[in-house]
Amino acid sequence: MHILLITGPGGSGRTTVAAATALAAARDGRRVLLVTGEPLVPEGELLRVARVDSGESFRAELVALQERGSALLGMVGARPLGAEELTELPGAEQFALLRALRRAARAPGTDLVVVDMPPLHEAAATLALPGQLRRYLARLLPAERQAARALRPVLAQLAGVPMPAQWLYEAAARWDGELAEVQAVIEADTTEVRLVAEPGPAAADALRLGRLGLALHQLPVGAVVANRMVPQGSADPWLAGLAAQQEKYAAEWAAELPVVALAHLGRDPRDPQDLDVLAQTAGLVPGPPASRTDWAVEDRRAEDGVLVWVAPLPGVRKSELDLIRRGDELLLAAGPYRRIVPLPAALRRCTVSGAALADGVLRIRFTPDPGLWPRTP
Repeated sequence: MHILLITGPGGSGRTTVAAATALAAARDGRRVLLVTGEPLVPEGELLRVARVDSGESFRAELVALQERGSALLGMVGARPLGAEELTELPGAEQFALLRALRRAARAPGTDLVVVDMPPLHEAAATLALPGQLRRYLARLLPAERQAARALRPVLAQLAGVPMPAQWLYEAAARWDGELAEVQAVIEADTTEVRLVAEPGPAAADALRLGRLGLALHQLPVGAVVANRMVPQGSADPWLAGLAAQQEKYAAEWAAELPVVALAHLGRDPRDPQDLDVLAQTAGLVPGPPASRTDWAVEDRRAEDGVLVWVAPLPGVRKSELDLIRRGDELLLAAGPYRRIVPLPAALRRCTVSGAALADGVLRIRFTPDPGLWPRTP
């Protein structure tokens, strides 16, 4: 199953493009599921729509959590909240979207899932969330918690208060399993990101930073949709200048990624007829998923005595980079984005000896530690 995540800067028209893409793919004969919070396209034989309702999802999850922890809540005298009095909290949208993505990946009889993602910066953070939360759970409730379970009755007597119940660990295990499932969907070879932007200087800056965040988490970008392109050759100087600017930036993007040009309708798309016009655009139907870029380890011990970890980060600037080695992990910051990356096994027995950035590729040098590296006869 091909999963296409569509995002772009705020106001770029990504929801409309997601709907038009789903419609175009269905007309191409694919069985399509569109995941969106604002369905704009009617369902058909080959096109289904799954609506993301973050408020309903938040209420259902919190009510279920209260039910599982009812014994503990009763022990401390807490009164459960009713579903009708719950209002979603900040962050509920991201979790609702991730749950919808997990369900969509299981949908039978589906060739393509088109997901209407939040604006680009938020989308990059949302896609990184499962891996980050799993790391937090592993640190806060590690494997050795089994010993803590055995000691809980003794600790309760000493402290004079009840210790966390078994449901906490069971809930954490369930959360980790669900997060692992959605993380596997995000990191699958069949998942890719498609960007939507109206060509111009502000969009170019937003795409550069957004692509950097996606690259930091090794999420492939398959194409850019240059949205709301105005026709060239206008006698109006203002329209001619706008068309020239759009062509300039679209050409710059095309030098790095495939670009699909989507014409401006002269109005905001509002109904299925408008989507029908957009869906006829050549190139809107996605081809095979873009390949993921692995961070390879180059063995240069014979030439330079080092191993080199190669991390492609397109568009990154030296001033935006920061990296710190901590144990078996590397804390890597690129612009407004951060990622904690586990080191490959070979690099854990090395010390960081330097890094260099050239042509959007970060190369981190590791020198083998003689005390840890296997000796060769």
